[in-house]
Amino acid sequence: MTSTRDTLNRDILRLAVPALGALVAEPLFLIVDSALVGHLGVEPLAGLGIASAVLQTIVGLMVFLAYSTTPAVARRFGAGDPSRAVSVGIDGMWLALGIGAVLALVGYLTTPLLIGLFGADPAVAAQAETYLGISMWGLPAMLVVFAATGLLRGMQDTVTPLWIAGLGFAANALLNWVFIYVFGWGIAGSAVGTVVAQWGMVAAYVAVVGRLARRHEASVRPQRDGVRGSARAGGWLFLRTVSLRIALLATVAVATGLGTAELAGWQVAFTIFSTAAFALDALAIAAQALVGKGLGAEDTPLVHRVLGRTVAWGAWFGVVVGGVIGALSGVIGLLFTGDAGIAVLVQPALIVLAVAQPVCGIVFVLDGVLIGAGDARYLAIVGVLNLVPFIPALVLVAVLHPVGAAGLAWLAVAFFGVYMLARLLTLGWRVRGSAWMTVGV
Repeated sequence: MTSTRDTLNRDILRLAVPALGALVAEPLFLIVDSALVGHLGVEPLAGLGIASAVLQTIVGLMVFLAYSTTPAVARRFGAGDPSRAVSVGIDGMWLALGIGAVLALVGYLTTPLLIGLFGADPAVAAQAETYLGISMWGLPAMLVVFAATGLLRGMQDTVTPLWIAGLGFAANALLNWVFIYVFGWGIAGSAVGTVVAQWGMVAAYVAVVGRLARRHEASVRPQRDGVRGSARAGGWLFLRTVSLRIALLATVAVATGLGTAELAGWQVAFTIFSTAAFALDALAIAAQALVGKGLGAEDTPLVHRVLGRTVAWGAWFGVVVGGVIGALSGVIGLLFTGDAGIAVLVQPALIVLAVAQPVCGIVFVLDGVLIGAGDARYLAIVGVLNLVPFIPALVLVAVLHPVGAAGLAWLAVAFFGVYMLARLLTLGWRVRGSAWMTVGV
């Protein structure tokens, strides 16, 4: 029993630790943008907040390209068919490229309309339009990276995505600094730097996946049935993500109504949340890969052990991350903007976020377990149910209209408290039974 426990611990760590580095690197793109743009002034930072909300919504809706690819590849890998596993992943990459190209064109043409929906001040809206319009051309790259990452995770490889994400982050930071401050392009420089870095990551993934395909004699051409299968598998996950993005966009809309300073403060708090979420999601990635592989190999006892172990680790990891956020809550706002007023404004919201981290850790792990099991239909249904208690709480904040630090704190309570607790209850209820486990390919 001790040997089995140690082996499982090693497998989780082998997948989760590199995944942690890669996942943290992704929001670091936004952190670099926020930190560099924040020193240009409050209006550019507020504009970045709106543009980022739109961009992350579009990209987030397509996250099924990774989440559907990982379990599909992992099941075939666990069943002893690596050639078919790689082919399924490549089909997902082709699907991502096609969807990304369409979204880039449509998104660029509708950028003014999308920004106008937030009703921000003209100066803030102008900054947001500049950033979003340029960033749209990085959408195909971002989606291909999603699918390629899902392929490698399904093959039980989280080290390669770590290297590519790390190099991409370094390139993004350097290019942003050069374009913003050396070339003097302002917020546009931040967007251009990020887009160039994203396409560089695509080039790296194409090289890696090409070698993998040759090794396992897998076809690199798009297969009609494979592409259709990837689209079908991701349909429910797409609907599940729609509910998540509705929650995020509604929160940004309420923050915008509170005022420009409050919106800038929420951008800081949400950036920290995104970073912590990606870090905590490392365990969810390990759970996805191991659960998918275990079900493909028809090893349900392993799946149960993965569930118990990752949930426990998620809770404790949340305690640690929450402690770090709480300890740094007084200086985080200052690091982002250099403005002492913003630092005071955002601190109470950051404390609420810190307290909620253990709940977040468990939620992200349970989400990963059910995604790895292919239980996407349930995730889509409860995603809508989770909005039932959250939307009224958000409306209450908008109606009462508290401003300043109190306004941000109550907004944080609605999102990090009410919404995350609703997700915990619905996901926890599902894993109590066995209906979510389907064995075989």
